[in-house]
Amino acid sequence: DNREPVTASGAPAAIGPYVHAIRAGGLLFCSGQIPLDARTGDLVGTTPADQAGRCLENLAAVCAAAGTSLGNAVRVTIYTTDMSAFASINEVYGSFFESSPPARVAIGVSALPRGAQVEMDAVVAFPD
Repeated sequence: DNREPVTASGAPAAIGPYVHAIRAGGLLFCSGQIPLDARTGDLVGTTPADQAGRCLENLAAVCAAAGTSLGNAVRVTIYTTDMSAFASINEVYGSFFESSPPARVAIGVSALPRGAQVEMDAVVAFPD
Protein backbone atom coordinates (compact mmCIF):
# COMPACT_ATOMS: atom_id res chain seq x y z
CA ASP A 1 0.00 0.00 0.00
CA ASN A 2 1.34 3.43 -0.89
CA ARG A 3 -0.64 5.16 1.90
CA GLU A 4 0.61 4.79 5.45
CA PRO A 5 -1.65 6.27 8.16
CA VAL A 6 -0.01 8.07 11.07
CA THR A 7 -1.57 8.31 14.52
CA ALA A 8 0.01 10.71 17.00
CA SER A 9 -0.53 10.08 20.71
CA GLY A 10 0.60 13.67 21.40
CA ALA A 11 -2.12 15.22 19.24
CA PRO A 12 -5.85 15.45 19.93
CA ALA A 13 -7.83 12.39 18.86
CA ALA A 14 -9.49 12.62 15.47
CA ILE A 15 -13.08 13.82 15.82
CA GLY A 16 -14.30 12.29 12.56
CA PRO A 17 -13.56 9.67 9.91
CA TYR A 18 -9.94 10.67 9.30
CA VAL A 19 -6.42 10.02 10.57
CA HIS A 20 -3.86 12.50 11.85
CA ALA A 21 -1.81 12.17 8.67
CA ILE A 22 -1.00 9.99 5.69
CA ARG A 23 2.54 9.27 4.60
CA ALA A 24 2.63 8.88 0.80
CA GLY A 25 5.02 9.69 -1.99
CA GLY A 26 7.78 10.72 0.40
CA LEU A 27 5.61 13.38 2.03
CA LEU A 28 3.43 13.63 5.12
CA PHE A 29 -0.06 15.00 4.46
CA CYS A 30 -1.39 16.26 7.80
CA SER A 31 -5.08 16.61 8.54
CA GLY A 32 -6.27 19.97 9.79
CA GLN A 33 -5.64 20.69 13.45
CA ILE A 34 -7.84 22.96 15.51
CA PRO A 35 -6.66 24.23 18.91
CA LEU A 36 -7.66 21.27 21.04
CA ASP A 37 -5.83 20.16 24.15
CA ALA A 38 -4.46 16.69 23.37
CA ARG A 39 -5.23 15.38 26.86
CA THR A 40 -8.71 16.79 27.47
CA GLY A 41 -10.03 17.34 23.94
CA ASP A 42 -11.12 20.83 25.01
CA LEU A 43 -10.80 23.89 22.79
CA VAL A 44 -8.03 26.12 24.17
CA GLY A 45 -6.88 29.68 23.54
CA THR A 46 -9.11 32.73 23.68
CA THR A 47 -7.50 34.73 20.86
CA PRO A 48 -6.80 33.72 17.27
CA ALA A 49 -3.06 34.05 18.02
CA ASP A 50 -3.29 31.72 21.04
CA GLN A 51 -5.28 29.25 18.98
CA ALA A 52 -2.75 29.44 16.12
CA GLY A 53 0.02 28.44 18.52
CA ARG A 54 -1.93 25.38 19.67
CA CYS A 55 -2.71 24.38 16.07
CA LEU A 56 1.01 24.48 15.30
CA GLU A 57 1.89 22.52 18.46
CA ASN A 58 -0.63 19.85 17.45
CA LEU A 59 0.81 19.70 13.92
CA ALA A 60 4.30 19.41 15.42
CA ALA A 61 3.13 16.40 17.47
CA VAL A 62 1.79 14.73 14.33
CA CYS A 63 5.07 15.37 12.52
CA ALA A 64 7.09 13.94 15.43
CA ALA A 65 4.97 10.79 15.47
CA ALA A 66 5.73 10.30 11.79
CA GLY A 67 9.49 10.83 12.17
CA THR A 68 9.81 14.37 10.83
CA SER A 69 9.34 17.89 12.18
CA LEU A 70 7.21 20.90 11.42
CA GLY A 71 10.40 22.67 10.35
CA ASN A 72 10.35 20.38 7.29
CA ALA A 73 6.93 21.64 6.18
CA VAL A 74 6.72 22.45 2.48
CA ARG A 75 3.25 24.02 2.71
CA VAL A 76 0.91 25.11 5.48
CA THR A 77 -2.69 26.23 5.08
CA ILE A 78 -4.18 28.57 7.68
CA TYR A 79 -7.94 28.90 7.98
CA THR A 80 -9.34 31.64 10.22
CA THR A 81 -12.74 33.07 11.03
CA ASP A 82 -11.13 36.46 11.76
CA MET A 83 -8.87 37.82 9.01
CA SER A 84 -8.59 41.09 10.96
CA ALA A 85 -6.49 39.10 13.49
CA PHE A 86 -4.13 37.82 10.81
CA ALA A 87 -1.21 40.02 11.89
CA SER A 88 -1.24 38.41 15.35
CA ILE A 89 -1.70 34.93 13.88
CA ASN A 90 1.21 35.63 11.54
CA GLU A 91 3.45 36.67 14.43
CA VAL A 92 2.88 33.36 16.24
CA TYR A 93 3.19 31.44 12.97
CA GLY A 94 6.51 33.11 12.17
CA SER A 95 7.96 32.07 15.53
CA PHE A 96 7.60 28.42 14.46
CA PHE A 97 9.42 28.98 11.15
CA GLU A 98 12.15 31.51 11.89
CA SER A 99 14.87 30.12 9.63
CA SER A 100 13.08 28.67 6.63
CA PRO A 101 9.33 29.19 6.31
CA PRO A 102 7.30 26.94 4.02
CA ALA A 103 4.94 27.99 1.27
CA ARG A 104 1.64 29.09 2.76
CA VAL A 105 -2.02 29.66 2.00
CA ALA A 106 -4.29 31.75 4.25
CA ILE A 107 -8.05 31.53 3.90
CA GLY A 108 -10.82 33.41 5.68
CA VAL A 109 -13.76 31.13 6.49
CA SER A 110 -17.17 31.65 8.05
CA ALA A 111 -16.90 28.86 10.64
CA LEU A 112 -14.62 26.05 11.84
CA PRO A 113 -15.27 22.83 13.82
CA ARG A 114 -16.01 23.17 17.56
CA GLY A 115 -16.20 26.96 17.25
CA ALA A 116 -12.45 27.31 16.67
CA GLN A 117 -11.13 30.58 15.29
CA VAL A 118 -8.12 28.96 13.57
CA GLU A 119 -7.32 25.65 11.87
CA MET A 120 -4.12 24.61 10.10
CA ASP A 121 -2.99 21.73 7.96
CA ALA A 122 0.40 20.95 6.45
CA VAL A 123 2.33 18.99 3.88
CA VAL A 124 5.69 18.01 5.35
CA ALA A 125 8.87 16.50 3.91
CA PHE A 126 10.98 13.86 5.61
CA PRO A 127 14.62 14.54 6.43
CA ASP A 128 17.07 13.18 3.87
